[in-house]
Amino acid sequence: MTMKKKLDDWLSWQESLHTAAIDMGLARVSRVRDAMGLKPSCPVIMVAGTNGKGSTCAMLSSIFRAAGFKVGAYTSPHILRYNERIAIDLKPASDERIIASFEAIDAARGDTTLTYFEFGTLAAVHSFVAEKVDVIILEVGLGGRLDAVNIFEPDVSVVVSVDLDHQAILGDNREDIGFEKAGIYRAGKPAICVDPEPPQRLLDHAAAIGADLKLYGRDFGYTRMDNQWSFRCGDHARHALPIPALRGGYQMVNACGALAALEAIRDKLPVGIGAIKQGLVEVEWPGRFQVLPGRPAVVLDVGHNPHAVKAMVAALKQLQYAENRYAVFSMLADKDMAAVVELAKGEFDHWLAAGLDMPRGQSGEAIAAALKNAGVASVSAFDTVAQAWSAALSRAGDNDRIVVFGSFHTVAEVEAARRHPV
Repeated sequence: MTMKKKLDDWLSWQESLHTAAIDMGLARVSRVRDAMGLKPSCPVIMVAGTNGKGSTCAMLSSIFRAAGFKVGAYTSPHILRYNERIAIDLKPASDERIIASFEAIDAARGDTTLTYFEFGTLAAVHSFVAEKVDVIILEVGLGGRLDAVNIFEPDVSVVVSVDLDHQAILGDNREDIGFEKAGIYRAGKPAICVDPEPPQRLLDHAAAIGADLKLYGRDFGYTRMDNQWSFRCGDHARHALPIPALRGGYQMVNACGALAALEAIRDKLPVGIGAIKQGLVEVEWPGRFQVLPGRPAVVLDVGHNPHAVKAMVAALKQLQYAENRYAVFSMLADKDMAAVVELAKGEFDHWLAAGLDMPRGQSGEAIAAALKNAGVASVSAFDTVAQAWSAALSRAGDNDRIVVFGSFHTVAEVEAARRHPV
């Protein structure tokens, strides 16, 4: 191949290297892993889930960093820069670090083709090993059993939530999806399930392989008291914990999953109560019910499936009253927009439907038509998210609220517009 000099050149090349953007299976990426001799020696935490997995990874990263450990965290997708996916000590890896890993992968892969995500997964772990991190946190991209992340051996595996998303690949019911996510569990290793209603197939798989299953509500949980909470896990407890800095009541359950993972490997990575408190207070995870400072009130939320949007709606009800409530909204065509709109339509007075010019994207007019068919009265259509965002800003007063949601791409385009206003 021609030598790539810039990160963007590498990424563009990767998008065309393999015949399919998504190719579920571990054989090809495992071959390249073995050719690279890529086997982390530090503890590995693997996190899957329909929603909440990124927030859980962010809390774990923040707590471990507060405890003085060097942390490598791989998450996806990114919002503004690819480098966000590969974080070392809470900071995006440099272009140079990522390119060095890409070069190592390309030198080892021979004639094996890899998808964009597979390249990124190998690059993340290669970067973490090269940087000699103390702990690696890997967020599963899609499902679990056949996701590229699953080629590595976790010391503890966490399934945060199980709900409907990516049905064409994972199945159209919670049982099948739960089985796919349970694929990250390992025999004899701590296997944590944070979903309060775990699918039976997840439970059956954990039992069949002999995983050390820990269930939310049975083996661990929390009690909230005003502005603090207590966590329990077996005979151990952590008291007087601060409410996580990430907004939304559901973050308490995500925090439980993070602390359960900490408990599972405390013999390898001991973390004191002070670091837990500091990590929960300082954690940041952009785009997850992120309330921006100033007026009008602005909320950014990457929620793009019914489970996530239901949580977003519940969190919106906890905010202060807004005179006019605007939604800057766009979704990819393969998502369940009908269910999302049905859940959210009562929370907004005006919808600004925006087009996404990308594969699986759809026009603002098409989204506006779907909103009107769902009974939404006040709808405007825009060609781009940036145009919809600009219109919302021009219409909203100081006592109003703008919520940007429906896709990572929707939030990303608003963030880009905020940083570089026309």
